[in-house]
Amino acid sequence: MRAAVLNQVGGPLEVEEVPIPKPKVGEVLVRVAACGVCHTDLHVIKGEVAFPTPCVLGHEISGVVAEVGPGVEGLEVGQKVVASFIMPCGHCHYCVRGEEDLCERFFAFNRLKGVLYDGTTRLSRKDGTPLWMYSMGGLAEYAVVPATDVFPLLEGLPLEEAAILGCALFTAFGAVRTAGLEGGESVAVVATGGVGLGIVQLARAFGAYPVVAVDVRPEKLAKAKALGATNTLTPEEAREGVRDLTGGRGVDIAFEALGRPETFRLALDLLRDGGRMVPVGIAPQGVEAGVEITRLVRRKLRGCRKSPPRAVTRPWPAASPTIVACPDRPRPRLPQGSPHSPWQDAGSAPARPRSSPPPTS
Repeated sequence: MRAAVLNQVGGPLEVEEVPIPKPKVGEVLVRVAACGVCHTDLHVIKGEVAFPTPCVLGHEISGVVAEVGPGVEGLEVGQKVVASFIMPCGHCHYCVRGEEDLCERFFAFNRLKGVLYDGTTRLSRKDGTPLWMYSMGGLAEYAVVPATDVFPLLEGLPLEEAAILGCALFTAFGAVRTAGLEGGESVAVVATGGVGLGIVQLARAFGAYPVVAVDVRPEKLAKAKALGATNTLTPEEAREGVRDLTGGRGVDIAFEALGRPETFRLALDLLRDGGRMVPVGIAPQGVEAGVEITRLVRRKLRGCRKSPPRAVTRPWPAASPTIVACPDRPRPRLPQGSPHSPWQDAGSAPARPRSSPPPTS
């Protein structure tokens, strides 16, 4: 199969031919239909988040079950599925408490070492050299995923677009849950990338008003408007604009979805007294955001909890068709007529094949 390999920090993703991995006990082999490129992948590429190399990135996938390992129940070959970036072990202190987003083994094994829960990776080169897995290593044609992290796709949802359920929308849903958002509350979303746009859509779906999107790029603000934002503002306009929209008070909830000091401070400044801020964006290691302590005394800071994957499946059936497949909102489409490798758009340089890719039928 082809896989996009990061050989060194700061280098390009290089397309290599590697063996198709085999699932072990409690695991599933997924033929990948689509994999999102997340800002966290870019942090690893730049060395802003420590991770071993050579590795295969990609942690939000959709696809079709190609094989199930021993002991797997409830999943069948040929079934359309999605998988999320947090792969819960199901047995640690946090998993048994229903806090799967804090899975100890996931962070100790996968995020630190690039392996699954037996201490080994499922990916390697033909000569046996290990390739470390960032989550399931989804920037490849096949990925092995623990069955605890594989979910059947609801009928009618488009397979390729559904990949964002695994991280971008999963994280957005967790942020909205963390905030305790209620209908009629006012919301500001600072930074409208993939996660920010998901928060915009979910906030509207859950009855927030107004929903104010803040970003520096006009095309992102236009997309936020198309996906449900009632108002759009640049950072320079945001403080005064939000006060004008809220009777001078500020919003009930502000989400920060980039992970930069200036966006963190801006989100805090947009809150009313007693309001809640939810920081969502992941920053490079060691980055701090100096804030005025007194502003926090009368406002609430809630660290974003990614919704536990299996908790999402309970309310998710009602929300996901609305968000992912809403017929009156634009959805990006891959070019028709020719195959497209998502890793070719990731990182700072195009992928360079290390060996000739096989013909695509």
